[in-house]
Amino acid sequence: MTGPIQLLVVDDHTLFRRGLIALLSQDERFQVVGEAADVGEALRMLDKIQPDLLLLDNHLPGVKGVDAIGAFKDACAELRILMLTVSEDEEDLSKALQNGADGYLLKTAETEQLCDALVQVHDGHSVISPAMLNKLVSGLRQPAYGSSVEAGFASFTTPNLVHPLQELEKLSPREKDIFFLIAKSLSNKHIARELDIAETTVKIHIQHIFKKLNLTSRVQIAIFVASHRLT
Repeated sequence: MTGPIQLLVVDDHTLFRRGLIALLSQDERFQVVGEAADVGEALRMLDKIQPDLLLLDNHLPGVKGVDAIGAFKDACAELRILMLTVSEDEEDLSKALQNGADGYLLKTAETEQLCDALVQVHDGHSVISPAMLNKLVSGLRQPAYGSSVEAGFASFTTPNLVHPLQELEKLSPREKDIFFLIAKSLSNKHIARELDIAETTVKIHIQHIFKKLNLTSRVQIAIFVASHRLT
């Protein structure tokens, strides 16, 4: 990362939005370059600035956040979008993913979790709040899970491996440890603490895991574990 991640914050609650901006401004990894209270205002901002990442609420006046994702991506082709919302509704999660959101985080997230998620999304990874990820992977265990929700995480599905346990044998013992901690939604920092290793070492192991199992995101790892009933 050559400079701070440039953020546009979109939330209609002024107090929350200003508090969030103040919080993020204390972290040198981020630079808030704009704020908006609704979709129209956000689109006008995108005509003037080209942020790296849009932090988007869902319950906005007029047009909901999930319904505006496509318009935001059209306005700024390289834009990555992290939903930050109170909605724990599976349909909202499904629609956000279908429309191209790069992450979905609940407003109950701790500051450290939010900041980690912003960095991960900026780096090209998909992030879903642990509570929502649990709902998502639980759905994979339900034989009659709703097709509309299934479509929502279709882009995160993993290869249909005939022998998943054999696939796991490609991993070293340390990589297996990290693999299952990722499936529990632990961040790199928490994995490092759990295993008493450097965070940079965790990142290297994760890249090896992705390559060996032909995966591209942490969400896929969680889905892999759930769909093959490895827990």
